[in-house]
Amino acid sequence: MPNRKTLPVISGKDVVKILCKNGFIVRRQTGSHIIIKREKKQVVVPNHDEIDRGTLRSIIKQSGFTVDEFMELL
Repeated sequence: MPNRKTLPVISGKDVVKILCKNGFIVRRQTGSHIIIKREKKQVVVPNHDEIDRGTLRSIIKQSGFTVDEFMELL
């Protein structure tokens, strides 16, 4: 099994804050999902108290960052 970085359990609002500090803009919120956008990338972040690690990994991938880059932004 490949060596994978362990991601922290963080809230959706924290993820949005991190991405907004790095060029993303909050476009709208539909229910408990926050849609943020940068250039041609659009990412949907659930506004939950805790985001599952798999969901967080997917959000990081969709935003164009690597896990290592995202961990440095924390």
